[in-house]
Amino acid sequence: MRDDPPPRAWTRTVVLAPGESRPHVEDDWRGALVVVDAGQIELCCAAGGSRTFGTGSVLWFTGLNLVRIRNPGGDDAVFRGITRGPP
Repeated sequence: MRDDPPPRAWTRTVVLAPGESRPHVEDDWRGALVVVDAGQIELCCAAGGSRTFGTGSVLWFTGLNLVRIRNPGGDDAVFRGITRGPP
């Protein structure tokens, strides 16, 4: 049996207003499991494609070559990144 303390989880929550977008910074999300808590987010790729994900979606942004994250919906979009170490 080990006496090590349990690993800690760090979270980062982002709220995007309807129609709002933000540039994607790969290092900010590296290694994070991303959960959409409310609304919808659209992931926009450098190649021009995009996909929309709604409440309850669990995502991994690392390696997707994203350029921005946008809220295409009419309500606030809330998503959070969860990592096992400090961001």
